[in-house]
Amino acid sequence: MRSNAAVSVLALAALGVVSADKPAYEATTIKGHFVEQFTDDWTDRWTPSAATKKTPVGGETFSYVGKWSVEESTKYPGVEGDKGLVAKTKAAHHAISAPFDSVLDPKGKTLVVQYEAKFQKGGNCGGGYLKLLEDGFQREGQDYNDKTPWVVMFGPDLTCPGTKVHFIFRHQNPVSKEWEEKHLSSPPTPLIDEMTKLYTLIVNPDNTYEILIDDESQSKGSLLEDFTPAVNPPAEIDDPEDKKPSEWVDIAKIPDPEAQKPDDWDEDAPYSISDEEAQKPEDWLDEEPLQIPDPDAEKPEEWDDEEDGEWVAPTIPNPKCAEASGCGEWVRPTKPNPDYKGKWSAPLIDNPDYKGPWAARKIANPNYFEDKNPANLNKIGGIGFELWTMTEDIFFDNIYIGNSVKDAKKLAKDTFHVKHALEKAAREVEKPEPTPEDEVATLKFTDAPLEWLRNQAFTFIDLAKLDPIAAFKAKPETGAALVAILLTFLGSFGALFGLIGGSQKSVKV
Repeated sequence: MRSNAAVSVLALAALGVVSADKPAYEATTIKGHFVEQFTDDWTDRWTPSAATKKTPVGGETFSYVGKWSVEESTKYPGVEGDKGLVAKTKAAHHAISAPFDSVLDPKGKTLVVQYEAKFQKGGNCGGGYLKLLEDGFQREGQDYNDKTPWVVMFGPDLTCPGTKVHFIFRHQNPVSKEWEEKHLSSPPTPLIDEMTKLYTLIVNPDNTYEILIDDESQSKGSLLEDFTPAVNPPAEIDDPEDKKPSEWVDIAKIPDPEAQKPDDWDEDAPYSISDEEAQKPEDWLDEEPLQIPDPDAEKPEEWDDEEDGEWVAPTIPNPKCAEASGCGEWVRPTKPNPDYKGKWSAPLIDNPDYKGPWAARKIANPNYFEDKNPANLNKIGGIGFELWTMTEDIFFDNIYIGNSVKDAKKLAKDTFHVKHALEKAAREVEKPEPTPEDEVATLKFTDAPLEWLRNQAFTFIDLAKLDPIAAFKAKPETGAALVAILLTFLGSFGALFGLIGGSQKSVKV
């Protein structure tokens, strides 16, 4: 493991590596319709479910036995006192929900859904998505479960195999009154590892959407065009009463009735025949068996010949056969039969009675409607996680549900981006010591100055720990550059890094 204990905090900060002091948690002042950072009073809002669910395949019934906890991250923890909601149980069904203080009506407004998910034990089969629950669930007095009506489902799902970020919304046909789940046809695929990931969904009043991962856009488009099944059904459908006439011919090709099997066609000729030109290899061992008793096998001490019968050693492949072309009786190999033709069949010709593919006549769709504003989603009364997962310790944090893209980005800046930088630095520290071969310079300063400087600095520091003079001799340019950079940062940014007195930084997460 690479250690930075021997290097000053200023040097590591100047090189883009975090300081030894963790920033401290500070509650955000950003407001939204629902903002959750899982403070100590989280149980006043969140209720674990004790319901049961029945699987659609097989009809098995499961209880939501998965345990929930609010705790600090155990993998790459970066912010002191920062807690999140953790699904604690491996191979279990989890469910937990929280009602909103007031109903959220998305009609005519931008809807923003943002939260962090961290698979602390790595990616495996299971979900990390949330559901925005339909208004009314909070007044029904029933445990939240998989049948609880929801409005939007959003977030990562680690299917086996495959991984995608779900964006699904429920939509009702106003004519038939039936509900359908509208799935994003081409959902983005995230990289799932042990790092915190930020998932953001923006649904605009003009029926456009955008999905961001780690605050970077991954997918955008139209609610009216990019979902399956489509929001609006077709105006016409096949007439269910229309049946294909019995005399309708939709076979395009038929065997030629005038074709005759040639007189010289031999259907009985074998596919392969013996290769008469083949010769037995000179080193072929006719007398050697393919298998021989294992010379290293010994009769077990507890073997009783009278009760168990005569003990016979297990066999192994004859090693002599591996050294020669083969063993045992030599058999002439086969080759494809040049006279083989197989079963004769008449060639196909165009069917003179062919009428083409049959299609039912179209009728007006009795359930047709046109919704020009599917972004006017149903009213939302709360939020829930209803997951099955094979991986424990899935960490959720910094949930924002509201109408402001600006506020969501500000929250991400104050929380995720700080946390993500700390996690990246912690993961970098975990990397094994580089070998001499790894130190071959393939990256130029002009290509990536910070990355080049970081790589050079770590190499120089590791050498300096063993012999400072040798380090300067081996990498004089790096040593001189570090001295110059550290002096510059000391003069210009010492106060910024808060190094005097070792004071602890505060970050709003």
